[in-house]
Amino acid sequence: MVKFNSETIANSPSLQIISPCALALKGAAKGMEKPHTDHRPVLAISLKITAVLLFVVMAGMVKEATKEVPVGQAVFFRSLMPIPIILLWLRFRGELRTGLVANNVWGHVWRGLFGSSAMFLTFAGLSLIPLPEATAIGYATPMFTVILAIFLLGERVGIYRLSAVVLGLVGVMIVMAPRLSLDTDAMTTGAGLGAIFTLAAAALRGLVQIHVRKMVATEKTGAIVFYFSLTATCLSLLSLPFGWVWPTPYSLSLLIGAGTIGALAQILVTSSYRHGAASMLAPFDYVSLIFASIIGYVFFSEAPTLNMMIGAILVVSGGVLIIWRERKLGMDRSKDRAATAPKGQ
Repeated sequence: MVKFNSETIANSPSLQIISPCALALKGAAKGMEKPHTDHRPVLAISLKITAVLLFVVMAGMVKEATKEVPVGQAVFFRSLMPIPIILLWLRFRGELRTGLVANNVWGHVWRGLFGSSAMFLTFAGLSLIPLPEATAIGYATPMFTVILAIFLLGERVGIYRLSAVVLGLVGVMIVMAPRLSLDTDAMTTGAGLGAIFTLAAAALRGLVQIHVRKMVATEKTGAIVFYFSLTATCLSLLSLPFGWVWPTPYSLSLLIGAGTIGALAQILVTSSYRHGAASMLAPFDYVSLIFASIIGYVFFSEAPTLNMMIGAILVVSGGVLIIWRERKLGMDRSKDRAATAPKGQ
């Protein structure tokens, strides 16, 4: 049986970029379970890449569905479908009562509000700009997390991570530049607004990760995921008076499929971290750009532009640099703890 834990979900940039169920960053809580139980790198990488592919497929299905249904309706289905899966998982583990205990009620409320807003903006962006561009802009989430950690958590950030943030944000601006140019009709067609929505979603996901860093100290992962899905489902109903439609069988299948595939991808990515270290698997999240480019070209006739490719290279470089630096800092901290630990007999 797949075992969910906070660090597993925390270490997945693909979840941070595409899935609103991302919970925290690496090392967010003390005393959490080890991220993997046995080292099987080939299996771990295979599971991770499959999960990344499924998340991109999910995004493509949402993009296609929002051609007919409003964004709020898509958020409803994406949030609703994981709920029974979470409950079944807790029931199977015998944790249906204890796993849903909320010690920090307001923490769940704020997490739900921030996360739901991020999901809505993500889906709105997907409906207005090409899938590869939305994916590339979404890679800005780790950069915003570093920035917010400085101001909200008082974390000290060195020149390496600051340089990575600047590099990544420059890349994002290059991707977005054609959409914001006054020389094009991007603003009138909604593409400019879509790029802004996607960037705002990335910033909100960074805020969510900072918020959940505190929550995982008192809240179980099952509770965090469940109450987020429940909150997002309820909040999405507020958009009901603004144009929900009766979906065609095709659109309905896309909506149900997106929610189900998203939940399945979550299970696969969690399973991957049982067989491989987070630092090893994290860079494979950027394979999503390849998948997004293929799906965007084949199904939506969205050919990658030069700006998108150049900007994406810079964003990915910044993200990988952050991952590398976090890993090195984690190794240094482990060495320091080992050096200061009392000697055994």
